[in-house]
Amino acid sequence: MTEISGGEFIVKMLQAEGVEKVFGIIDGTYFGFYVSLRAHGIDLVTPRHETSAVHMAGAYARLTGKLGVCMASNGPGVANALPGIAVEQAEGNRVLVVTACRRPGIAYPDRGGSYQCFDQSGVIGKMAKWSCVIGSFERIPELVRMALRKSWEGRPGVVHIDVPENVMNTKVKADPVFWAPHQYRSTTPTVPSPALVERAADMLIAAAQPLIHAGSGIIHAGAYAELRQVAELLCAPLTTSWSARGVLPETSELSLPMIHVKLNQAARNDADLVLALGTRLGETDWWGKAPYWRHPSQQKMIQVDADGEMLGMNKPADLAILGDAKLFLAALAAVLETKKAEIRTDARQKNIARYNETKQRDRKQWDRALADQSAPMNPAHVASVCREFFPDDAILVADGGNTTIWASFYHQVRVPNTLLSTFKFGMLGAGMAQALGAAVALPGRQVVCITGDGAMGFHPQEIETAVRNKLAVIYLVLCDKAWGMVKMNQSFTLRPIKTLLMKSLAPEENIATDLGEIEFDKLAISMGAHGERVADPKQLKPALERCQASGRCAVIHVDVNPVKHMWAPGLIHFKDMHQEPKGR
Repeated sequence: MTEISGGEFIVKMLQAEGVEKVFGIIDGTYFGFYVSLRAHGIDLVTPRHETSAVHMAGAYARLTGKLGVCMASNGPGVANALPGIAVEQAEGNRVLVVTACRRPGIAYPDRGGSYQCFDQSGVIGKMAKWSCVIGSFERIPELVRMALRKSWEGRPGVVHIDVPENVMNTKVKADPVFWAPHQYRSTTPTVPSPALVERAADMLIAAAQPLIHAGSGIIHAGAYAELRQVAELLCAPLTTSWSARGVLPETSELSLPMIHVKLNQAARNDADLVLALGTRLGETDWWGKAPYWRHPSQQKMIQVDADGEMLGMNKPADLAILGDAKLFLAALAAVLETKKAEIRTDARQKNIARYNETKQRDRKQWDRALADQSAPMNPAHVASVCREFFPDDAILVADGGNTTIWASFYHQVRVPNTLLSTFKFGMLGAGMAQALGAAVALPGRQVVCITGDGAMGFHPQEIETAVRNKLAVIYLVLCDKAWGMVKMNQSFTLRPIKTLLMKSLAPEENIATDLGEIEFDKLAISMGAHGERVADPKQLKPALERCQASGRCAVIHVDVNPVKHMWAPGLIHFKDMHQEPKGR
């Protein structure tokens, strides 16, 4: 028999799962948990806000393939964490949230007037993949195992355990037994049926114009090499969901990056067979429907997913395969190699050549903006200069409305899993903490965050977190002193003809879209970071050089032309995206 608190019991279970980092803010309600972390080889990384802890855990999970763990204290701490939980669940990142709640007797249900108390599990249970209350010390092993099992099943997301403060902190005499992960959950990926792999290979060989569409399931499976091999064997073009951008490096002639929206739609209509991998074909994939995709009556689909609930969700699958994407692609490549002589690629290569001509025309058109050397600068320069300055394996985090669009159109993803954002949720301000989580996950890699002044205003205090934890993230804040994307939409709604002709309306003609200035370089300096301010595009690279040479967190306040910033490329497609396609 030994004395152990509920919090330490949970920590030891996380240690057995290989957890190395926990993100969160300290509080007495779970002292028994966090006080045990260091003794069991787990680092505690503390931000300034609980929602940042969740975003840090999500970024950490996506980049490492490990479980991201964060914590929040009862009442206000959990309330602060809720936005992060909503985002990380939506983005499909594997996160365990550990929270404290009030003791039994005054909570679940609330006795009435209980301090810092609300239905935490009930609320999170509606937002996350799974949630439960661990009401007693005796049920800790069972329910933590359940949480971990749920975490690793199917599509990744957020799971939550809510532990009463007295269960978390009180030491009891016990003889705890700790199971290895393989004793309570599957630790090996789902193997796809060999017969279905063979059938898929035959369908892909017989197709006239097959197309591969990849989602974030490729990232979670780490199936980059296998994906590339299959695409090259089939000579098949590849499109992706927003969150899977770069799973096939965008330097490949087979890659059709999502920024080429019309080209993506053309290729999806050319295809008579789609191989959909680790994707639900959601709204940002136009639901897989006509006219953005070929009608299902003329286009077959093979869909592969580790989560059976995703199969045939939005587009009918002619062949639905439950299995890990990496194992499926490896098996498919092996079959295709044996049948290589049967693969007819002449017509496919002609289409690929045509697609690449379109890509080059698009790029040439977009790059015209780079000839603009006026100050304050055209926002196109920011991502373009960063792409030239930083190594290919640097992590880029894109945050904000129009700022994310500018970053997307002028950044080429050359190494898989090097681009982070909130692709599904579109959450402003999350990038601040995602960048910190990335720096913790990959300490040897450069992390860069391109964000807007509106987005940066949500969590600027995390600059101090970066300084305190020696995380040398570089933030570039595009400052137009407005809610730019909203201003554009609002202007066209209020005065479409004048907006089209004049490019911008007078301040009094918009509604609450303009913001005051925050001098982000000086704000950064006040917290111990390096600060720079530039308006001239020729000064951007020297500023980046000084930031990198500082060896610490740095912030560049980038003055951008507010009118040019408002006219981000491709915005018209975002309006179309929210309309229900006519095809079924």
